[in-house]
Amino acid sequence: MSEITLQQATFGAGCFWGAEAAFQAQNGVIASRVGYARSTDKTSPWIEAVQVDFDPLQISYDELLSLFWKIHDPLSVDKQGDNVGEKYRSAIFTHSTTQTNDAIASRKLLEQLQYQGKAVVTVIATLAEFQLADEKDQHYIQKHGVSACSI
Repeated sequence: MSEITLQQATFGAGCFWGAEAAFQAQNGVIASRVGYARSTDKTSPWIEAVQVDFDPLQISYDELLSLFWKIHDPLSVDKQGDNVGEKYRSAIFTHSTTQTNDAIASRKLLEQLQYQGKAVVTVIATLAEFQLADEKDQHYIQKHGVSACSI
């Protein structure tokens, strides 16, 4: 029997509690955690993000991208619902060249088909660092059944 090779994906969709709950609910997402992500550009801000481990035989990266686009407003600059500030910006932090290419193609398609050419402001960048949020923030909605997020 062959061993499952999990992959990682990291997304910033505003408040990380709601984003984590949305990704956790997907078949093929094996584990998730919330924290703060930053790209290789060290001048970039830390962004609230959810990081997931997924089985690509059960759920594809493209399916995760599709969910990401649905759970937040990718046209909003540094704001999701009532959450305002750079740490709430829309971002995809990639773990490989393939993920980068897929994310760019997905954003371009979204702009053309859903937003009729309006610019999607989602940052697509290589993940440099991911710092876990406090334990109280991990699986928050699962633990408490409520969300303070707009997702």
